[in-house]
Amino acid sequence: MLSQQIATIVAAAGGSGHEELAPLIAPPFVVGAVIFAVLMIMLFVTLSYSNLGKRHVAVEEHADPHRQHPNKHDHGQGH
Repeated sequence: MLSQQIATIVAAAGGSGHEELAPLIAPPFVVGAVIFAVLMIMLFVTLSYSNLGKRHVAVEEHADPHRQHPNKHDHGQGH
């Protein structure tokens, strides 16, 4: 039954002949260039934050022996 419905839809869509294309804001190469430029800007912003983890030497977390279940998810902020 589903294949009959799909075949009917395909036949109806194919019978229309020529469809008018939707208008574009700019030529396709301009749209592609703008998208590429936006992605490159996002790449450079992402790479500009890549040195944040390298600013300081990693410090070993202090383990409190009096805590039965230490919270290991506070990243050293619970002291």
